[in-house]
Amino acid sequence: MIGDMRTLALVAQDGTIDFFCHPNIDSPTLFASLLDAEKGGFFRLAVDDGATMKHRQIYLPDTNILITRFLGEDGIGEVEDFMPLDGSGRIIRSARAIRGRLTFNVALRPRPRYALAHVQLREVRGGVSIHWSEGGESHSLHVHSNIPLRIEGDMILGEATVGEDEPLHVVLCPGRHETHIDEDYVRASFKETRAFWHRWVASGQYPTYWRELVVRSALTLKLLTSAKYGSIAAAATFSLPEAMGGERNWDYRFCWIRDAAFTLYSLSRLGYHDETGAFVTFLMQHAIEHDADRMQIMYGMDGRKELTETELDHLSGFGDSKPVRIGNAAYTQVQMDIYGELMDALYISAKARGKPPYAVWDRLERLLDWLAENWRQPDMGIWESRGEPREYLSSRLMCWVALDRGLRLAARESLSGDVNRWRAERNAIQKSLLTEFWNEEIGAFTQFKGARGLDAVVLLMPLVRFINPHDPKWISTLKVVRRELVHDCLVQRYKNLGENSDGLSGQEGAFTTCSFWYVEALARSGFVSEARFMFEKLHAYANHLGLYSEELSATGDHLGNFPQALTHLSLISAAVWLDRSLTGRRTDPDNVQFQNIEDIDDYFSRT
Repeated sequence: MIGDMRTLALVAQDGTIDFFCHPNIDSPTLFASLLDAEKGGFFRLAVDDGATMKHRQIYLPDTNILITRFLGEDGIGEVEDFMPLDGSGRIIRSARAIRGRLTFNVALRPRPRYALAHVQLREVRGGVSIHWSEGGESHSLHVHSNIPLRIEGDMILGEATVGEDEPLHVVLCPGRHETHIDEDYVRASFKETRAFWHRWVASGQYPTYWRELVVRSALTLKLLTSAKYGSIAAAATFSLPEAMGGERNWDYRFCWIRDAAFTLYSLSRLGYHDETGAFVTFLMQHAIEHDADRMQIMYGMDGRKELTETELDHLSGFGDSKPVRIGNAAYTQVQMDIYGELMDALYISAKARGKPPYAVWDRLERLLDWLAENWRQPDMGIWESRGEPREYLSSRLMCWVALDRGLRLAARESLSGDVNRWRAERNAIQKSLLTEFWNEEIGAFTQFKGARGLDAVVLLMPLVRFINPHDPKWISTLKVVRRELVHDCLVQRYKNLGENSDGLSGQEGAFTTCSFWYVEALARSGFVSEARFMFEKLHAYANHLGLYSEELSATGDHLGNFPQALTHLSLISAAVWLDRSLTGRRTDPDNVQFQNIEDIDDYFSRT
């Protein structure tokens, strides 16, 4: 993935940009051959006959500059891809021969507006211009290159044979035709972009262990943030299937309160606080401007509230998985967990930046008053079930978090509020969770009130400091989760069977976020050796660049949208906690550790 904190592009190992939304991350696609090889459109820059060569991809260390290499007997070629951070929206692609003389081919087929718009191509000085209309408005892009480009049908083509000191470039530019795109500009943009990412990484505080993995995850999260609005996208893509050939194909290019709040928690652990301030501003402008009962679970990246879900029947889908959906009907759902995630984000912001403005606290105070009255409401749960509303553990737990963080903020910053009522309702939620969601026969906390089935979201209980990670009820729950939902190091969210049905057909893959939650829960509960082993095994499931999709199949294939913020932020959290455990920098006073999960029985029999 490359990007400029406005939009993103995905680059395949053969040098093809097969997914790109323009001009913003949740705008219509310009290239989408990832979802339809014939109709979707693409932008390829590769060595001629590169299919017969070996492909290697790396990121320039501590940056989001991607290098794709083509290795063959007759030479080695290299393509550099990046987007400048100057707001231009440009994609800069530069190629060179590292060894020998090689011929590079350019092939660009623009298919705007999800491959629905009619495109006009015109040759201009220094390249080709692209024009189309959408909603009565005219749009244009320009392709600049230092090699000749030609138009053939709906394609822009070019080729050049270059030696080791003869770089070529192809630059995709939004807006008006530019005349100053030359090799000097490409070189200067590269240096400026590299310096920006180096400065950003250098300003963070990274763990001793697994630094490279954590840096890559942090850089991925940074690309999913909007520099303009402060919002944070859940993923870069839409309609990549959670089960091949199934119907679980959703649009994740929006800002979920849940995912964004968790992202801020992870970035703050690395010393990044500017993102928190920007997101809080976004929340104040869009999420908390109305009454609490009107707050949505997600918003467009610019804060828009209507995210109507529609199907693109003309696209075949990834692996013929249909329907291809844009928009997300879940934006209309009631999910009580969002208040906990919101308050946790604001609590983190206050710890870094001090007392919130009184205008902000006035809104939060009213929100907490409303929540104290309404936390018993059934809803669709943290996973956006399309079944019947229930009283989910995830929602009840995060309502506890909301009131708990509200109380902490009020006490820490001497803020007003009906703290006695908030405390009473927080305690009532605690009793509800410990009694109504505990199944004595199973020996675990269950997915919803009165249920028998499990949900991996229970792994959040010690992570949000609701329960002591050495509490017998928690250890019993951890064992049941391990037995029912964990396979090797992969964790399912839940089993879509019987009472746990989510209203959709089929089963999904292992949820990578839950796998990292499991690692952190193990570490917090004292099973540091086992947690480290699970964490190391999970690394093998990342792609060749250390990126993770939403889910993993039984054979380790990536499923769902890619790359997913929730997975990378949970990786960061697990890595930081494990690092503290291994280096003796843990913040918890209880430092009990076990070699394996069975040791806990002996520990409790002795204590």
